[in-house]
Amino acid sequence: MFPESPPAEDSAPDDIRCPVAAVLGQVSMVDYPGHIAAVLFTGGCNFRCGFCHNAALFARADATYPWEVIRERAHGFRDEWANGVVISGGEPTLATGLPRLIEEMKNLGFLVKLDTNGSRPDVLAAVLPRVDYVAMDVKTAPERYRALTGFGDTDAIARSMALLRDGPTDYELRTTVIVNEHHDACMEALGRWIGGARRWVLQPFVPRDDLPDPALRSASRTPVARLCELRERLVACAEEVLVRGA
Repeated sequence: MFPESPPAEDSAPDDIRCPVAAVLGQVSMVDYPGHIAAVLFTGGCNFRCGFCHNAALFARADATYPWEVIRERAHGFRDEWANGVVISGGEPTLATGLPRLIEEMKNLGFLVKLDTNGSRPDVLAAVLPRVDYVAMDVKTAPERYRALTGFGDTDAIARSMALLRDGPTDYELRTTVIVNEHHDACMEALGRWIGGARRWVLQPFVPRDDLPDPALRSASRTPVARLCELRERLVACAEEVLVRGA
């Protein structure tokens, strides 16, 4: 992250405060398919996934960088050949400053990719015309959502999927496959739920020592063979089913 020390509080009013709580310290070749990208993280999340790799951002919604620092850093990423910006989190759609952040990055000439959990379809609808790509996490089958994420409004998730499916913005749905969670019946139910999606990405669960759920810290990484098996089994559920990060 950039910088290593905690970010300074922005004194701007909440409705225009820059929502960026952390910045990846180098450009990324993998976070925005086909582009070299800067990655900006917002703080705060309305999910509590035990396998979250960014759980340190849960409580960072009010500790953010000033706008001028983010603009300066964005210019630096330009010098490193970045042509895209990924706005991730946390959950970006919780931030009142998200529309301005998108506009700031667009005004600097960047393509903008938004990462979201799909829980706030009204916010997604408002910003969708100004983003170039959306990656929406679809965590599990509808009946398992509350148990896995702490968030139970699956109607909101379905509305966000419909917005993406019916609109012109390029997008992907993505699922982190956990061996003991995403069994065959779960994945088949999930495949029916996302049916007709443009692109569905299956990615492996990767254990880490800082995961929120202690039981998952020593769980097994998802085997490549399992991801490939699911891709073949679920190939008809989306126009394109991909395995990534294996």
